[in-house]
Amino acid sequence: MRYVEKITNNIWKIKADSNVYFLDFDEKILIDTGNRANRNILLQFLKPLVDFDNIDRVIFTHLHYDHIGNFDLFKNAKFYASEREIKDFKENSLNAALDKEIINKFNIELQPIKDFNGLKIIYTPGHTKGSICLWYAKEKILFSGDTLFFRKQIGRVDLPTSAPKELHESLIALLKYNFKILCPGHEY
Repeated sequence: MRYVEKITNNIWKIKADSNVYFLDFDEKILIDTGNRANRNILLQFLKPLVDFDNIDRVIFTHLHYDHIGNFDLFKNAKFYASEREIKDFKENSLNAALDKEIINKFNIELQPIKDFNGLKIIYTPGHTKGSICLWYAKEKILFSGDTLFFRKQIGRVDLPTSAPKELHESLIALLKYNFKILCPGHEY
């Protein structure tokens, strides 16, 4: 299995159960941090691409444990999620993250995400009420988190903070983004 895939000249995918995307822009950005159980994959395959201390921003597509598990590797980063995702985490962290061990370690300040650096935030409730996708128009890349996967698969909506009634509208909203490259949260 290939753990690293170069998407463009400045974007890489690291497969760590859930995918981690490294964007080498003016700022060094990560989208999600993978499952803690696969921490060794990040250490082996992401570390040669970037010094972890140089990561400026980490954007979480949502706050499930398999997407936030390695947050603590990036000590100088600022961390972002949607306002709704942050609210749900504050109200019931176990329902939001689904893992008590990660919750006990997850002591970072989350900031509400806004468009920046050529990335447009798309609010896509469904998998969670606060799920987001990111649109990078310059390369026509859609970072879809757990909203949309390959082969038209969609994220599950039977979890505590899911919004099953909103998923259809979120998928309809994504239709206007004529992406050339889909970068989902998993390889499903």
